[in-house]
Amino acid sequence: MRVLIATVLLILGFAVPAQAQAGCTVYNGACLEKHSNRAWLVFNGKTSYGPVPISHGKPGYETPVGMFSVLRKVKNDWSVPYNGPMPNAVYFTTSGIAFHQGDTNVQSHGCIRLGADASLVFYDNLMIGEKVQVLP
Repeated sequence: MRVLIATVLLILGFAVPAQAQAGCTVYNGACLEKHSNRAWLVFNGKTSYGPVPISHGKPGYETPVGMFSVLRKVKNDWSVPYNGPMPNAVYFTTSGIAFHQGDTNVQSHGCIRLGADASLVFYDNLMIGEKVQVLP
């Protein structure tokens, strides 16, 4: 799937960067920058998708900075504590923080919200065990 994304981007005339975005040290997985509200996928050390707009944790519910691993994926999850849907959830912390579909104009309780299309691409392309790097 990842190679397909890069191939489609090239066919459509989009440049695929030669290496992952600045500051990202992930070889296979995802990176996100909280300060710029953007995230991207990385395959073999190169940006394979994105960057795309995101939102992250609001004050008091900050998304932690650091290196994590994809722990599990749930296609149609539901947040019990916050009583809301979490489509295309890709969990990367043991405290329940995940990438998932949501309104990127509203900060979350720690999760990374992605638009509908981007959440599906992240869900389909992030594999259990791959790295997620959260940059400040």
